[in-house]
This record gives sequence, C-alpha cells and structure tokens, in this order.
Amino acid sequence: MFKKILIANRGEIACRVIRTAKKLGIATVAVYSDADRDAMHVRMAVEAVHIGPSPSSQSYIVIEKILEAIRMTGADAVHPGYGFLSENAAFAAALEKEGVTFIGPPVRAIEAMGDKITSKKLAAKAGVSTVPGHMGLIEDADEAARIASSIGFPVMIKASAGGGGKGMRIAWNEREAREGFQSSKNEAKSSFGDDRIFIEKFVTEPRHIEIQVLGDQHGNIVHLGERECSIQRRNQKVIEEAPSPFLDDKTRRAMGEQAVALATAVGYHSAGTVEFIVDADRNFYFLEMNTRLQVEHPVTELVTGLDLVEQMIRIAAGEELAFRQKDVKLEGWAIESRLYAEDPYRNFLPSIGRLTRYRPPAEGRQDDGTIIRNDTGVCEGGEISMYYDPMIAKLCTWAPDRATAVDAMADALDAFEVEGIGHNLPFLSAVMQQERFREGRLTTAYIAEEFKDGFQGVAPDEASVMRLAAVAVTINQALQERASQISGTIGNHRRVVGHDWVASLADREYQVTCDTSADGAYIRLSDSVISVATDWVPGRTLATFNIDNRPMAVKVDLAGSGIRLRWRGIDLVARVRSPRAAELARLMPKKQPPDTSKMLLCPMPGVVTTISVKEGETVEAGQAIAVVEAMKMENILRAEKRATVKRVAIEAGASLAVDELIMEFE
Repeated sequence: MFKKILIANRGEIACRVIRTAKKLGIATVAVYSDADRDAMHVRMAVEAVHIGPSPSSQSYIVIEKILEAIRMTGADAVHPGYGFLSENAAFAAALEKEGVTFIGPPVRAIEAMGDKITSKKLAAKAGVSTVPGHMGLIEDADEAARIASSIGFPVMIKASAGGGGKGMRIAWNEREAREGFQSSKNEAKSSFGDDRIFIEKFVTEPRHIEIQVLGDQHGNIVHLGERECSIQRRNQKVIEEAPSPFLDDKTRRAMGEQAVALATAVGYHSAGTVEFIVDADRNFYFLEMNTRLQVEHPVTELVTGLDLVEQMIRIAAGEELAFRQKDVKLEGWAIESRLYAEDPYRNFLPSIGRLTRYRPPAEGRQDDGTIIRNDTGVCEGGEISMYYDPMIAKLCTWAPDRATAVDAMADALDAFEVEGIGHNLPFLSAVMQQERFREGRLTTAYIAEEFKDGFQGVAPDEASVMRLAAVAVTINQALQERASQISGTIGNHRRVVGHDWVASLADREYQVTCDTSADGAYIRLSDSVISVATDWVPGRTLATFNIDNRPMAVKVDLAGSGIRLRWRGIDLVARVRSPRAAELARLMPKKQPPDTSKMLLCPMPGVVTTISVKEGETVEAGQAIAVVEAMKMENILRAEKRATVKRVAIEAGASLAVDELIMEFE
C-alpha cells in the first residue's frame, strides 16, 4: 500500500480523497494556488505545497508544478480527483516516468476514452450504439455551421477534451452553431488547455443515464448500476440519483453489459463511468466515457456500500477486486443535490464572496433510518473564488425508497444555511416539491421546461402562507415578550404585550390572535386555530416549528421591521403589526425601483473579456455586445432591443462586481 498520496486537485473532491486516505492510514499532500491558501483541503492534508497563481492555467493544470510538489514531498502516488489533470494522458505518462503511481486508469485508456472523438470511434467498433455526428476536427465557425446543417439541427457542440459541462453548447440554427463553436472553443482552451471541437446530433427528450464501472489490473471488471443525471442546466448536472426511476431490468442489464464490454476493450482499470443518452423508448446511445471519478459518485456509494476512492487506491496498488458482478447489490435509493454558488434569481449566474454563514445539516443516519451526507470543501468564513467551478457542496440523502429519499432531501435542504453569496438552495428545494420530479418524469430539458421564465422563487399556496403566518406571529410574540423584559418596569408597571395582531405576507393580510402557554402558542387565523411549538429564541437563524404537530425547519432572519422566512424554496418577509400600526402602514407609499432600462449592468462578478460595440453604434435586439467570464464559463450579453450606444463605461479586461455599469444606451 502507498505511504503518501498527493491530491492534484482542490475543493470538495480533494477533501473527499483525504478522508479516505486517512481512513487507510495513508499520509496526504495537498497542493494549492494563491486563492486557496486558506482552503479546507490545505488544512486537512498532512502536508501542503503552493503551486502558483490563482488561475488554474497557472497552477492546477501545470504538470511540471505538480511534479515539483511530488519531488518535494516524496509522494509515491497521485489521485487526480476530477477535472483539471484527471483525464490528461500526458500527466499520467509523466507520473509513470517519475516512478509515481497514478490512481486512475492506464495511459492508453485515457488516450482512447478521454478524447471524445476517439472514444466514439472505438465504441462503435466495439458494437456500442453511438449518436450520429461528425467526429473529425473542425477548423472554424463557418465549417461548424456547415457540418451542423448537414447533421440536422439541433446539434451539440462539444469540446473533445471536455467534461463537467465545460465547452458544450446546443445549437438550433447556423448562427447559434457559429457562436457556440467559438464559445466552446474558448472555454475548452481555458478549462482543459485543448480547444478541439466536434459536433453530434442532439437527441430530443433525452435522459442522461450513466453506468459506473470498476476494474482491477487482473482483468476483473464490474459495473455498479446506473445513475440518473438528467436534471441539468447548461449541460451541467444539478441533481443525480441512483438508481434511475426510468430503467427497466432489461435496459439496465444491457447498458451495464455494454459499459463493461467497452471498458474491457480498452484494458480499463480503476473507477470510470460510461455515459449514455436514453430516449423516451429506452433506446440508449453511447455519449462518452469519463476515465476518472465522477462528481456524483456518492449516490453509487450510498446504494452499494462501497467506497469508490478506496477501491481506486487499492486497484492502483495492485490489489484484486474483492467481489464479482454477482456480489454487487443495490439497496435503497440515493439522491444528490449540487449546491452551487450561482444565483437562481439572476438566471443562475455565478456569485462570489465570503460565506458569512455556512451550516450544513447534521450528517449520518437519522432517527427515521434515512442517511444524510454532505461532501464539501468550504467552511464558514471561507471565500468563494471567481477562478474555479462554482460548486460548494454535494448534499446527499439515502432512504429505502425514492419517495422517502426525496422527502429526506427536502428536509435536509430546509436545514442547510448558506449566507453571503447567491446560491441555488431555493431552486433545489423547489424541484423537490414538483410533482413531475417526484414522479420521476425527467429529461435533460427538465429545467428549461419547468422554469420557462427562469426561477422566481416558489409562490406559496394558501396553506403554506397560513403556516408561515403562524410562524411569524409566534416569532413576533417572542420578540415582544423579550423586549418588554429588557425595557424593565416604570414604578410597578410593566409594558403589557398584546395578543391581537395583523400579519402581512405574500400579498395577504390576516387578523390574528396569539395565545401563549408553557406548551407553545395557539394562533387564531382565518377561522382556524393553529397550534405552534418551537425551539426558536431571538438570535437563532434556523428553528424547528411544529405546526399542528407537523415539523418544519425554517430559516429566520430579522429584516428591518419584518421577519424574513425561508422554507421549501419560499422566500418572503412577514410583517406583524398591531391593528393600529397596520392601519397606518396601508397609507404608506411604495418605493419605486430605479430605471435601468437604458443601462447594461454586469449580471455577475467576473472579467469582461470582450466589448463588441462602440459608442454611437446602433445595435439590434439579440446582438452580442459583451462577454463576461466567471468561474470558467463564458456568458454572452445581448442587446434586449434596438438602441444606440451612448457610452461604454469600461474596457475589455476590467473586473466588475454585480450590477456595475458596462454601457449606457440613448
């Protein structure tokens, strides 16, 4: 077994590998850039080596810098995690030359499968069904448009060395093919150092289902079932689960057999994933093979009981698999929600900044038998940088069946506190409540179809508003009682707290009476009496409320004279006033937002890489006028309507914060 493993990665996957290495008694070495000097993976490892500036192109993907860290620390093995150098054949070959073990597949398998074009040719040769497309390299945008037209729109434009949604675009016409080609090429070069692009047919109504394979160096290869990864945004997976709610036994067996056959054909060992696109009739097509550990591997671990990182380490050390295909048993259901530093209220644009509050739910087996797991690489007070992938954590739940696993995920998301940055927790909570998701009717177009106008939060129904009104009134009563005690007494008189209130929230207003006792509160609201019990005390930001004996975890923050409540994707401010104060409040004018219709504001923190127009130029609706890059993703900003550019406020290369001015229009 190895004595010391260097993890050539960062964030949650580096922490993940360190935990397993520690369990096996293996020392670990972390590498870090300027931006990661105080990162969690640096603190967790036994040793840490600085490898350069913040951009990954100057640190994490520079092979020689990783080799220098290996020589400096005497590490005898390297785990690459995912992304960065994990599927770089030159890196694996360099390690082999150094006499250091690569905890991953052999170089020939990386070369064969890590390249999307080559892998599709080999898959076809091995009898695996593949998606129609153009596997040759494409020189320029015009050629991309011609090829796309010949294949037939829609098409998928993809980076040959890509992964994780980087360098991928869907094009529905020639204009989008040209633009998508250039953006994919730029992202591929930035993320992987390889700007080769290919094009294939985009399968409509597709589901993205992948098979986990595991092979040792003695010729034993097994598959560990499938993962459903259909809920995606910008080709980036958001929610995954194992098993798939769609596959039948026949299809599952056929996909598993093809995945193992492909791995066998390339002499594969280590953990790997064979990805398929599956249509509505359960026809499946080979998409790609990822010759590395996948982001979503925890759901497979939860249903199999296997530690895939441990298996990778043992395989790399030359050990034989301790089980065969007949021994693999899938038990229960697991779901993973990816927590991203992306603001769903701003079309999921990246968000950076300090985590002023980061408190995940308690991990481990719960009283009801469900399991909560949270893989993360950050902690409260940490910084979310613009230089890397926006993923903060992977929250997972396991239960004996899918419905219970979904309910457990909804509860865990309610109990997850994140402040200081924009994030997608409310969006994830919203999905867990949707009937279509709960029924398992998924496609890769799920988000586009269910959130056609973007995410605006969850509009609460009447029952939810009443429950939250009861919560707000209970909180207000506690605050008023506390204030009366702090203010003391005048003579023998103490301020008496009333019991009659008016609760205003979600454009509704309720006349409320609140009676408290040692057991809790009873709220009279809309001809109903609601019982409320809670552990909330002033200052607590997360509290459990039992509303008519039904538990709910609510995030609580005071917002001026109001109470901000967040639950199940609902985000609202409730105001509880005395009847007289409510009467006066109705007379107050509402503040109007500023007019920004003639301004282009930066929608996210990032670098403006391109300004495509000049002052005095007339632009048309839909015309690309600027490009902002953040977290390795290019975002093209377009004109909303025909207008003349009055002023360009910044130059290309400027780093901007959210809502900083880029240009004005007449």
